[in-house]
Amino acid sequence: MEIDKDAVWVKFAVMQKFMSDVFRGLGVPPADAAVCAEVLITADKLGFDSHGVSRLKPIYYDRIKQGIQFARTKFKILRQTPTTAVIDGGHGMGQVIARRAMELAIKKAKRYGLGMTVVRNSTHYGMAGAHALLASRAGMIGVTGTNARPSVAPTFGVENMLGTNPLTFAIPTDEKFPFLLDCATSTTQRGKIEVYAKLGRKMPEGWVIDRNGRSKTDPSEVLVDLTSGAAALTPLGGAGEDMAGYKGYGYCTVVEILSAALQQGAFLNMLTGSENGKKVPYRLGHFFLAIDIKAFTRLASFKKTAGTILRQLRSSRKMPGARRIYTAGEKEYLTWLAREKRGVPVNRETQREMIAMRDELGLTQYKFGF
Repeated sequence: MEIDKDAVWVKFAVMQKFMSDVFRGLGVPPADAAVCAEVLITADKLGFDSHGVSRLKPIYYDRIKQGIQFARTKFKILRQTPTTAVIDGGHGMGQVIARRAMELAIKKAKRYGLGMTVVRNSTHYGMAGAHALLASRAGMIGVTGTNARPSVAPTFGVENMLGTNPLTFAIPTDEKFPFLLDCATSTTQRGKIEVYAKLGRKMPEGWVIDRNGRSKTDPSEVLVDLTSGAAALTPLGGAGEDMAGYKGYGYCTVVEILSAALQQGAFLNMLTGSENGKKVPYRLGHFFLAIDIKAFTRLASFKKTAGTILRQLRSSRKMPGARRIYTAGEKEYLTWLAREKRGVPVNRETQREMIAMRDELGLTQYKFGF
């Protein structure tokens, strides 16, 4: 993500504590507030700027105050087997629901080799990779996905039907960082468009189409049009089939089904967050899979093979003019190294949001330098 020239850098520890205090100020219990802040700071540490502090106010602060997301999380297991569980999140904090659901999947996998949990009636759970990484740190393969409010058009369509629906994998390796593939099944996602709008920058062609299938590039206009249905994101690969957009559309649909059908949750246009012109909870669904590598082979052997595959990919012949080849998770690790001392880059719009939340909650102990 390109950094705003007017960005002010805030140390990780300060930002994480501030976000935790904001959540606590909204009524989130201290332990849950810490989880929420940890998920957001993980996104900022790894360069997922669209899912860090920039979303604190519009996605969490505002929704809690609007009464469509609950500060106190009621995590209810509806159905359970030795390897599976169906959970109702009760419209609580998505990060907390996701943390508990993945921890339960890991617990089951430690005993039986595999563990899978599914969730209904949840809320935005932040950076998907933060939850998959829990499994990789436990020596497992972590997989997660979530549906989201409609914003993506099916191939040859112009109506926003599907969510951006990330399909995310975290796999341990013998390197200093895991293989981490955390990306939407659409060409881009709403959070990145929000960042472009805050920076006042034009979006690339092909990310968004209007009702006539024409590309739209004004991010502020697009954010309004996505809500009204006048615009839609394209699936991964783009509109039509020439660049294999049907593949992104297919994977997007897989995530929608796994996020709704197993737990009998809401899907597609049931996720708009609006009924009869009134704002209501989003009722999102998630799934979490933990695979215990030791049930198949020695963990050290697996990690060595996985690392060797990545190293051979990076050392393969490069395209003329290309400086290097990356593997998933590498850029995130390099971003963390680059930001470890500087902290989180905060653009001017997010600065204003942070000041507004600080002042409204009376968190006068925070002096950010902006």
